[in-house]
Amino acid sequence: MKIRSALLACAFAGVLGSTETLARNAYIANTYSNTVSVIDVATNTVHATISGFDDPQGVGVSPDGRKVYVGNYGVGTPGSVAVIDTATNTVTTITDASFGGPVGIAVTPDSKHVYVGNLQNDTVSVIDTATNAVIGTIAVGNSPAGVAVTPDGSKVYVANYFSNTVSVIATATNTVVGVVVLTDNTWPDGLAVTPDGSKVYVTNRFSNDVSVIDTATNTMIGLRIPVGTGPAGVAVTPDGKHVYVANFDFDLGSTVSVIDTSTNAVSATISVGQGPIGVGTTPDGRQVYVTNFNSDPGTVSVIDTATNTVTAAISVGFGPLSFGIFIQPASAAPKFAGTPGKSNRHGQSVSALAQQYGGLNNAAAALGYLSVSALQNAIEAYCDA
Repeated sequence: MKIRSALLACAFAGVLGSTETLARNAYIANTYSNTVSVIDVATNTVHATISGFDDPQGVGVSPDGRKVYVGNYGVGTPGSVAVIDTATNTVTTITDASFGGPVGIAVTPDSKHVYVGNLQNDTVSVIDTATNAVIGTIAVGNSPAGVAVTPDGSKVYVANYFSNTVSVIATATNTVVGVVVLTDNTWPDGLAVTPDGSKVYVTNRFSNDVSVIDTATNTMIGLRIPVGTGPAGVAVTPDGKHVYVANFDFDLGSTVSVIDTSTNAVSATISVGQGPIGVGTTPDGRQVYVTNFNSDPGTVSVIDTATNTVTAAISVGFGPLSFGIFIQPASAAPKFAGTPGKSNRHGQSVSALAQQYGGLNNAAAALGYLSVSALQNAIEAYCDA
């Protein structure tokens, strides 16, 4: 919300509600380090490292930005789901008999339920976020990996790795209402739904291509799209115009393929760090973050979507994976004074914050930024939006 209009008095209404998450972060699950690195996407710096995980792999940030759900695949255990409180970076662990190598994680748009793909026991667990209890277990195909929820929250799509299928779950009943059959030996891994909810893009790890599902009919659209070797994670930009696919390849180079959704053809190929798996876009669509699982030490590549070039490589823990949606949404970031595109918008924001908090140092601390420069970067990003 804006903290003032033309009247200076409006500046004192506050930037955010008292319980809202403040800074916008990317949460990177470091599988081999058993940690999660927290990256401030305004500055591309790691400002926290959270411990207390067990082979973390899948990540799902709640749409309200307040919680992050991490699938602990588990070493010699059935696994568990860790819950990060983004305001305090404290961790609560959910254990349940239904878990079996949880990897895919997806949170419903209302932030009330989490769907967890259990790779080892061919099920999806449903968590009630109010109680952190599993309220349902749904049988799906063989080795469910990627999980994604439609924007209206009505359906959940699950990529069944060894079944060569995608299960469709109706959230109203938590039952499977459809199965999309892919051709043999595709090994569907990651999937992402377009912002308008009309399509699902599915990465096929073995056949090195991407399938497209029409959500209205739950049928395949056209031919599969050839990409790089071993496509894994996938993300659609907020405007729905491009799909970024991480090609996990040990031998032939590590790349990200960019698909133009108007043509369903690859429009660019970007070299990144070794063994990319997770892919996430910032809410404004300007940057894409890619977790490089095999880089030593682990890194996250940052891609500028305007030029499709890598602008930074951020050091994190060992084996960064973050399979799923791992960047906080726009609602988790503060809005500042002034109207983007209007003159003096930056000055209005700075002046209002300084007066409200008694200086920019106090404002940065109150709003969860590590420095005034980090706050200034966030203001710039808002003003230029």
